[in-house]
Formats: sequence, C-alpha cells, structure tokens
Amino acid sequence: MKRISIIIFLALAVFTIACNDYLDINENPNAPTQVDAKLVLPQALAATAISLNRHNTYGAQIGGYMANAGGYGGFNELVTYSYTSANYNDPSTGLWFTTYDNLQDYQYIINQTTGKSEYGYFNAVARIMKVFNFQLLVDTYNDVPYTDALLGANNLTPAYDDGKAVYADLASQLDSAINKINATAALEAAKTVTLVSIANADIVFAGDMTLWKQLANSIKLRLFVRGNGKVTFANTTFSADGFLAEDALINPGYSRDNNKQNPKWNTWGYTYTKTAATKSWIPTTFVIGFYNNTKLNDPGRGGAIFYDFPSTGSNQLGYENVDVPKCPTGSFWYPKNTERDETAGDTTGVLKGPEAGFPLFTAAESYFLQSEAAVRSITSGDAKALFESGITASFEYLYTAPDGTPVGDAEDDAADYLTLNNGNYLANFDLATTTERKIEAIITQKYIALNMVNSQEGWNEYRRTGYPESTGSDAYYSFASKSSQSTRTDKLPTRILYPASESAYNPANVPQGVSPFNSLIFWAK
Repeated sequence: MKRISIIIFLALAVFTIACNDYLDINENPNAPTQVDAKLVLPQALAATAISLNRHNTYGAQIGGYMANAGGYGGFNELVTYSYTSANYNDPSTGLWFTTYDNLQDYQYIINQTTGKSEYGYFNAVARIMKVFNFQLLVDTYNDVPYTDALLGANNLTPAYDDGKAVYADLASQLDSAINKINATAALEAAKTVTLVSIANADIVFAGDMTLWKQLANSIKLRLFVRGNGKVTFANTTFSADGFLAEDALINPGYSRDNNKQNPKWNTWGYTYTKTAATKSWIPTTFVIGFYNNTKLNDPGRGGAIFYDFPSTGSNQLGYENVDVPKCPTGSFWYPKNTERDETAGDTTGVLKGPEAGFPLFTAAESYFLQSEAAVRSITSGDAKALFESGITASFEYLYTAPDGTPVGDAEDDAADYLTLNNGNYLANFDLATTTERKIEAIITQKYIALNMVNSQEGWNEYRRTGYPESTGSDAYYSFASKSSQSTRTDKLPTRILYPASESAYNPANVPQGVSPFNSLIFWAK
C-alpha cells in the first residue's frame, strides 16, 4: 500500500467534514457527510481498542515482555533495533496512522457537538479521548502535529508542536472536559435542556460521568508524573472526583463470532476464522523472572497469565537457535491446559477470551501513578497503601473472567504475594528506604502489572526511570536483544522513527536527524 501523509489520510477519512456547496445537489442519503455523535462515539471507542492493541504489541516487543519464538526468522530490525521509518508505521496498521485516524473520529464528535448543550457529555468524552490519544503519540514520537493537526484539507502540512507544549495543553484540555461534564450535569439537574442519552453509546462506562471524570484525573496525573520538572502546567490541581479505582474497559459487545472478537485475543489467541493467531513471539526470560522466584515469587499471577507456568517457555530477544521454544497453539499467554483450540476462552490472565473488554486504563496503573505522585510530592496520599492497592488491583484484573466473574481470591493471593516477597524491597515498601528505591519498587510493580495489558506504558516507564533495571547479559536481568546494534549502555533503543510519508509530504516540518539510539522523548533518561 502506498505510503501517504497522515494529513492526506485524514482528509479522506470516513466522516468528511469539508465539502463544496455545489455538490449538495447530489447528496446520497446512504453516504452522509454528517453522522450523529451518538453513532460515532461507540465506533471511535472501539477503534481506540484496535489502536491500543497495536501499541501494546509495540511496547511488548521493544520493552522486554516479548521475544522471538523458535521456528521463525525474518525479525530484522525488530531484533537489531536499527529501525527504519517502516517499523511500526505501516500505513494501514501502524501506530502513527491508526492513532491519528482515531483522533479524527473524536475531533469530528467535538466539531459536531460544540455549542450543542444537549450533547455536552459526548463533547466531554471526545475531549478526554483526544487527550488520551495525543499522549500516546507524544510518548511514542515526541514532537507531533498538534495545534495544526486534524484540520483535514485545510492544512495538509501541519507544523510539529514541541512534546512538552503538547503535554501542557493536554492537561488544560482535561480540565475543560471535566468542566463540560459538570456544566452539563447542572443543566440536566435544572431541567433546562433535554440531554441526548450517552449511556448506550458509551461502551466504556455506560454513561457514568463520575467515572469519566476519574479517568480524566488519572490521565492528567500520568501527564504530571511524566512531565514532572520538565513541563509547566497551568493548573496543578485535580477535580474532587478522585482517580480511577476500577478498570476502564472498552467493550462494544465483543463475541467469538463474525469478526467481533476482542482485538488482543484475535492477535494472540485465535482469529475470528478459528485459526491460531500469532505464534512467532513468546514471553521473555526477563519477564518470567518476576514470577518464577528468580527475581520475585509470584505463582498466582504467573499461573493466571502463562501457559504451563512455571515451566513456561521463554527466550531472550534476538537469540535464535534450535533450542528456542515454539509458541503453542493458543499462545503462551493463555493459561488453560485444556480446550486449547478455537473454542477456548473465558479464563483468567491477559487474553481471557474473545468476549473480554479491552483495557483502556487499569485501576492498577492508577494506583501506581498515585503512589509515585505521593513520593514525589505531586499529590498527597499514603504511598505505601497506594502501592499495595496497585498490586491488589493487578491481581483483581488478572483474576477476572471475560464476563466479570472473579476466578479465585485476588485479595488473599495479593496478600500472600507480599508475604512471599517480604524480604524484597521491590514488594515490601517498608524496605524501600530511599526515594530512589521507592520509585524503583513502584515502577517495577507497575511494569509487572502492565505485562501484556498495556505494555507500551511499561516501556514508557522504563525509558523515563530506568526501571525495572536491565543490565548485563543474563537473560533474567536484561531484556536487550542479543542482536542489538544500539550504542547505548543498556543496549536498547530510545524510540521508533517517524513514518516515511512525513518526509515525503511534510518535509519542511517533520523533525530531522531522529535516531533510534540517540533521540529521546522529552521525559526520557
């Protein structure tokens, strides 16, 4: 497929906004140029899950969660890290294109609902999700088109905004979204407007706007923690609604039939055609070490996630030999030892099954962000209590079946985990006696909780903090590829490159001289 600029790509998006008046005499009612926001929002949220699935794959492959399986070759730049502009940037499935395409959906909703008080909740949700997606882009590429982006044919060569400036404005946009929710709720209470119901269109929280405000606060906290000391934010407070204490899951009604499966299951379990999905990747020895008592002892979550744990096959990225394990049908990330065929599903872990909701933002990540923010005095709170709540929330997410049914006792197993690792400061917060050790413990536990859940966030946190530590050459203690060409001390890359289409169609604005080994995201070490 020919590579095209993201701006041209967006100009041709499904929901065409700009249209010459003289064409209106031939309007086709089956191809509308305007679609009601209540129809656009659910498909936009579902598209976010598809995009996040690709971000998860990118984070897992680079960030130490995945390695090449036995019996496969042709990994090329994915194991050398000498990325080209094509890596993770396919025009139809790449991170840049799918994220900007999704952003166009949310911008469409914002454009169609601005000034329409009856659509206030739709407008606010779209603003929150716009922020969510732009943070994904900054965390992947650093400087990106922002102010001039999403204008379609009105600007085909947008300027790139500095990543720090984007972060600052994103936080302000979240404040505006929360204010919009509150103003809309006031209108609803006063009965001065009849609202268009968002409940059926909201495939995350079913119209619970308090949870949307908590998500907005949690995203804002992630901006603050990553931008700490580097970004000046206009408003450093949060709304009184608090932060997420439950998992935010996208679920438009996933099922195993008719290509409606959860995209993560479709990628790593079984496809909708009932064939085994991707088998060329397996867990890293580095990540297995956090479960099998090499670095930490975690039989509960290990058994919930991995096939045949604790004998799960693993590899170090870039190592290719006849003894590298092959991925079993149904993948190493599906724990069941029976029903490993196209009828499998409905169990614990990270894949769970075809009907499972896709994690947008987990409670575990929210708690770990709050714990770090408390340590760094960004917010108040009991850092230890929040740290342990993050661990418990991770167990709870993994121990939940696709239909929401708890499997096992997450609270008891989380408590057992703390007892098993009582002598290790990575699990016993009281032993983390310095600020740096506290941060290491928090980020290491967050990295574990994000394993194949939202792996891109674990990769982001490693680049920001250097935790969990990746040193030396032992596969349990380094996730750097054996074939790495990186010149860095940790033998890892710093980022991927911009797509080639930006150099072809927007050469005056795309940053030059970007290197996978030397160019840092603004918050990275």
